[in-house]
Amino acid sequence: MVYGSTKMENRRFVKRPLKKEEPDNMVFGTRAVIETIKSGKTVERIFLQKDLKNDLTKELVELLRGSMVTVSKVPVEKLNRLTRKNHQGVVAFVSPIDFVTLHNIVANSYENGLAPLVLILDRVTDVRNFGAICRSAECAGVNGVVIPTKGGAMINSDAVKTSAGALSYLPICKEDSLTHSVKYLKDSGFQIVACTEKTDKKVFEADLSVPTAIIMGSEEDGISEELLQVADEKLMIPIVGQIDSLNVSVAAGVILFESMRQRG
Repeated sequence: MVYGSTKMENRRFVKRPLKKEEPDNMVFGTRAVIETIKSGKTVERIFLQKDLKNDLTKELVELLRGSMVTVSKVPVEKLNRLTRKNHQGVVAFVSPIDFVTLHNIVANSYENGLAPLVLILDRVTDVRNFGAICRSAECAGVNGVVIPTKGGAMINSDAVKTSAGALSYLPICKEDSLTHSVKYLKDSGFQIVACTEKTDKKVFEADLSVPTAIIMGSEEDGISEELLQVADEKLMIPIVGQIDSLNVSVAAGVILFESMRQRG
């Protein structure tokens, strides 16, 4: 006797690939993307096929001129991985939130009558880390979060979900140059604090009750040297275990709640 299934039975249990579904915030097709931008919706990122040249593409590029939308020119294979439908060389992702200006964050912070607290995320690319950081920031009373126009996590439904809704309340600002943003905050009366292991001073030894902007670095290599050089304070979180570093979202929570403790 042979133990096993017949050919018919084998066919019955063959796994077929699931049909790929586009995210709710994806828009594809040149005209569709153009109309989305014209409608006033906040577009988070656009993937544009390399060397794509036609009248509609020129109209799109002209519409984006001077905007803060991140545009990545990619091979068509990248677009085909994003969607199997007729994308015409253009795929966009609409942000679930509206961004604010850094000037508004600063002005509104001081109008509250309390020492403002701003968080700067230098190339934090993991969406779930970003969402978790924003959740802690909102709970800790942060007045606004500053992220780079390029090189940061995409703000999508995963980010909103991980933030537990905090992104609906927390002002987010996108800046072309974080270095210029830091200098502007300095001129506005903020002390600049870099959370880094490249120091001996602990977060508990600094005065975080004054107007403060805290910089958290990327998951890969921390805070860029350029931002470290313009920081007023470099602070570290003491660690006594065998692992010599914390996840960036956990580290952000530690320093943010130390700041809240000092502010009473």
